[in-house]
Amino acid sequence: MNRERIILGIDPGTQIMGYGLIADKGKKIELITLDVFKFSYKEDQALRLKKIFESILGLIDTYHPDELAIEAPFFGKNVQSMLKLGRAQGVAMAAGLYRDIPIFEYSPRKIKQSITGNGNASKEQVAAMLGNLLIMGDVPKLMDATDAVSVAVCHYFQGKPDDSGKTYKGWKNFLDQNPNREAKK
Repeated sequence: MNRERIILGIDPGTQIMGYGLIADKGKKIELITLDVFKFSYKEDQALRLKKIFESILGLIDTYHPDELAIEAPFFGKNVQSMLKLGRAQGVAMAAGLYRDIPIFEYSPRKIKQSITGNGNASKEQVAAMLGNLLIMGDVPKLMDATDAVSVAVCHYFQGKPDDSGKTYKGWKNFLDQNPNREAKK
């Protein structure tokens, strides 16, 4: 029997950073936890980055993930926002590397495509699909938490072979190979 693999998903941000952990149990995945860290916009940028680093280290030391999957920065028009987001992402990655955890990065489009089959899906559509795939209870009010779980699930789909050696390349591919897992309407 293969050892359970824990994947930490991160949706980076300097004010709100989402995180989610899933357990890969071979043919199924289970949600461990999801939530957000909130950082005050009034604090100095460097202090917020320190808190991001410490928060990610705290998650790592508590849950001992095997891999860290993080959303790559998207290209926006506001250069200052992009710079801040890139710093938050870099600090989160540094925390994982500090604990020798492999880092995997996925574009927002790749994540949405993997979860819903549509790279232009809304955050709400992604959250709804995750609700069908995982037992999540109430969908969190802050989509940053479900975004983080979607990064972890995307990573699971990208290279998780089943017993036959198949690899899932997205939600549609997973359902094609596992028709009994389709959500009830």
